[in-house]
Amino acid sequence: MIFRETKLKGCFIIEPKVFSDSRGYFMESFNKETFNFGIGESVDFVQDNQSFSFRGVIRGLHYQRGNHAQAKLLRVLSGRVLDVAVDLRKGSSSFGEYVSIELTGENKKQLYIPRGFAHGFAVLSKTAEFFYKCDNYYNKESEGGILYNDNTLNINWELPLSEHLISEKDLVLPKFKEAKL
Repeated sequence: MIFRETKLKGCFIIEPKVFSDSRGYFMESFNKETFNFGIGESVDFVQDNQSFSFRGVIRGLHYQRGNHAQAKLLRVLSGRVLDVAVDLRKGSSSFGEYVSIELTGENKKQLYIPRGFAHGFAVLSKTAEFFYKCDNYYNKESEGGILYNDNTLNINWELPLSEHLISEKDLVLPKFKEAKL
């Protein structure tokens, strides 16, 4: 696997080695020892989540606070998504900045987001199946969010506004400056 740190410290793009032949392909999508060495710290994933969405769906921006913060390892099984991570670490030199990457079933890239980040994604293909690991269990009382189209963050979701499909819950999230971090 190839690990490339993004402009946000601790946030990595991971490219697996894919072995293809006339029968298809094989790849190791996760190896704890390789992963921990690649990011330079020990992470113990405890929960896997999977979602299926249609083109135009934007999920996020979501995060967990305090003792329930979550690191995530994200990938797309089928389709294409624009995956976004926003740095919420108040002492960080990149506080309030974001990175985005296109994750697809074809490119098989993964994004590792450490604790202290908000996460969201937009579906760019007709459908997408999204999979991610978390290093902490979900806790409803610790959940937080930021409005996906906040002007301070100014995220380019790479979809026309007319195609945005947002849940009612996500439409009432606070703006970045009012969010409980």
